[in-house]
Amino acid sequence: MTIYFYLEREQPYGCFSNFAPYGFVLDHRYWLTSEHYFQAQKFVGTPYFEQVRQAPTPKDAANLGRDRSLPLRPDWDNVKDAVMWRAVLCKFQTHAKIREILLATNSALLVENAPHDYYWGCGADGSGQNRLGQILVAVREHLRHGSTSEARSSADPLPTPRYTRGLGHLAQ
Repeated sequence: MTIYFYLEREQPYGCFSNFAPYGFVLDHRYWLTSEHYFQAQKFVGTPYFEQVRQAPTPKDAANLGRDRSLPLRPDWDNVKDAVMWRAVLCKFQTHAKIREILLATNSALLVENAPHDYYWGCGADGSGQNRLGQILVAVREHLRHGSTSEARSSADPLPTPRYTRGLGHLAQ
């Protein structure tokens, strides 16, 4: 079974969106959404970090994070999956209601149906990498098996499952 999600207002799976309003504390700071955390990590050590963290909405945080006139951290491509893992894991560890929704998906493939995102989502034609969906599946398994560690570090990156074709079956 495949579960598609995208907009935070969609029920019951809108909570899988990084724009969903489920705040948490991570790295000694409060984050309004996982989008805020993810986008701010692009600017660690700069004034833009706090600007993104304090953005009024997740859309504002995303717009700041996607602004290529701002100084993106040089290792971003190497750490972005680990950053997303930490945000998503913390969000679901913090909120029992959405943790239960995630766990209730059992073994379903989770797909971010983002038409313009071929990395985090499936893209318009389904050929995207769906990394957010893969991270949600990995977080689900992590929570299901009762691991209590807070989050993976960038030294312990999420394994990258391979698709055999588009959003078809995961290769083993």
